[in-house]
Amino acid sequence: MSTSRRAGFVNGLAAFGGTSHPQHPLYVGRPNIPNRDAVLARVGTALDNRWLSNDGPMVREFEEVVEARLGVRHCVAVANATLGLGIVARALGLHGEVVVPAFTFVATAHSLAWQGITPVFCDIDRDSHQLDPAAVEAVITERTTGILAAHTWGRPCDIDGLSELAARHHLELFFDAAPAYGASYRGTYLGHFGRAEVLSFHATKIVNSGEGGAILTNDDEIAASARLMRTFGFADTDLVTSIGTNAKMSELAAGMGICSLASYDEYLAVNTRNFSRYCAALADVPGITVVPCAPDTAINFNNVVIEIDPRRAGIERDIMLQVLTAEQILARRYFWPGCHRMEPYRSLRTPADHHFPITDLVAGRVLSLPTGTSIEPADIDRVCELISGIVEHGEEISARVGNGIVAASGNQ
Repeated sequence: MSTSRRAGFVNGLAAFGGTSHPQHPLYVGRPNIPNRDAVLARVGTALDNRWLSNDGPMVREFEEVVEARLGVRHCVAVANATLGLGIVARALGLHGEVVVPAFTFVATAHSLAWQGITPVFCDIDRDSHQLDPAAVEAVITERTTGILAAHTWGRPCDIDGLSELAARHHLELFFDAAPAYGASYRGTYLGHFGRAEVLSFHATKIVNSGEGGAILTNDDEIAASARLMRTFGFADTDLVTSIGTNAKMSELAAGMGICSLASYDEYLAVNTRNFSRYCAALADVPGITVVPCAPDTAINFNNVVIEIDPRRAGIERDIMLQVLTAEQILARRYFWPGCHRMEPYRSLRTPADHHFPITDLVAGRVLSLPTGTSIEPADIDRVCELISGIVEHGEEISARVGNGIVAASGNQ
C-alpha cells in the first residue's frame, strides 16, 4: 500500500484526530432485554401480590424453570453469584486454603477471602485459558481444603481432570459458572458437576434478572444449607438455626429472570450468529485469534474474545484497545492484570507468588468484543474492518502512539 493511503487510514482514525461517526457506542455486555410487556406484567403481579421479597412465588417459579431446563435437582436463587459462591464455600465447610485461577474475575477470589479463606492462585492452560490441573496439583498443601474452578468465557473447564485431582487429594470441588448458563460438557449441562456450580444472572449475562445468581447442585444437604444461609439462617418464622446472611433474590428480579429465560433461544441464536461472523471476518487477519469453543462442549457464545499476538499482528493489545475506544468500540481487556496482581492479594504475597507466566501473557493479549442483541451484523463488520486496518497499519499506529501523537479523545 502506498504511503499516502497508509497515512489516509491512520489520519482518519479518531485516536489521531480523525472523525468517528458511530450511530451509537458498541458495548461489551449491554443487557439483553426480554419482551417488555411480559416484564411489566410480572412487575404488576408482584405489586398486586404485595410480595416483593422473602422467597416469593416468582422466585420459586424461577428456580423451577432453571431446574427443569438444566435437569438439575436444586436451583437456589440468590441475590448475586458472589454471595452464591461464598454460601457454597461455607456449606462445604471450607477453611484454610482454596485453589483458584489467577485469571478470573476478582469476585471468584473475593468470595473466599471475605470469609477468611485464603485463595491460592494458580496458572492456567495456554490454549483454553482455563485452570490447569497440573498447575493446581503443584500448589496443593496440607492446608488446602478445596478447588474453586471457573468456566472462563462461559466455556467449560477441564472438569474431568479437576474432578480426578480433587478426588485423589480428598478436596472439595465447586465451580464459578457465572457466565455459563446453558453451556454443557460432554453432553451434560453445567450445574451437574462438582459439589455445586454457581451461575450469574447479572445484567451482562446472556440471561439476566437485572442482578442475581443461582446455586445449582444435585446434593440435597448443600441445597438445604444454602437455603438457610441465604435468609439469615431462618428455618421457620422466628426460628434461626444457623449463621446466615441476606442473599435473597427479589420478586422483581425473579420476574425479569423468568422473562429472560423465555427468550434464551433467541439470545443464543443471535450470539451464535455474531460469533460466526466475527470468526469469518477475522480468520485471515495476522495475529488475531478468536478464542474457540473446545471439543465436547457447547456454549452460549456470550463472550467473543480475541487474542492478539503482537509479534504477528504488529501491534500491542493496549494500543489496539486505545484506537478502538476512540472509535466508540468499547472492547474490554478481561481479566487484566490477573487476580494475583490486584489488591489485597498483590500486597499479601511475595514476588515468587506472582509468577504465573501464562496468566500474565494471556491477560496482556485478550480483548472481549461487543456482542449480544444490541449488536447488528453491520456493527460486527465495522469492528472487524477496523481491527483488520489497525493490524495492517500497526507499525505506523504504534509509532505514533509511542511518540505521543494521540488525540485526547476522538472527534464524534
